[in-house]
Amino acid sequence: MESFKKATISLYFLLVLFGFSESSRSILPHPQSKPQPLQSFKINNTQNARSCSYTVTIKTSCGSPVYTRDQISIAFGDAYGNQVYIPRIDDPSSRAFERCSTDKYELNGPCTYPICYVYLYRRGYDGWVVDKVTIYSYSSRRSVTYNYRAMIPNDVWFGFNFCSGYHQAVGSTAAM
Repeated sequence: MESFKKATISLYFLLVLFGFSESSRSILPHPQSKPQPLQSFKINNTQNARSCSYTVTIKTSCGSPVYTRDQISIAFGDAYGNQVYIPRIDDPSSRAFERCSTDKYELNGPCTYPICYVYLYRRGYDGWVVDKVTIYSYSSRRSVTYNYRAMIPNDVWFGFNFCSGYHQAVGSTAAM
């Protein structure tokens, strides 16, 4: 009976250790990471039997122009090819993306596993400086924050991809 207890405790310890080692292989953004341009980006029209809800919060930097009339697109997804793509998240008449503002969007799209990449796309002449983007997934009950703290370049996808080590979701075969 004593050896059974030791075996059970050892098994429990290994399960806990394995669980922690898996979570330490995090796909969450590192706070010191910087967004990168991606010259070409594959937009997936993921067809998924389920549709999931997301809350996307975008904080515009206090160093941004007073407002922007630029077209803003967003794409985010997981390491398995599930992608949420919004071709035009901005609405100039709503005063979105004004300096020092935080804008919140309720979006629907394909269900994803943990989100490991996000890219923003800007087209226009006003400019736009993003402080951070937070994406909350109702299906996984998780949020992930990407600290941009950068001017979004014109006419290029710009953001983060922390999917390495997993099946790659982001391709380099098509530009917007």
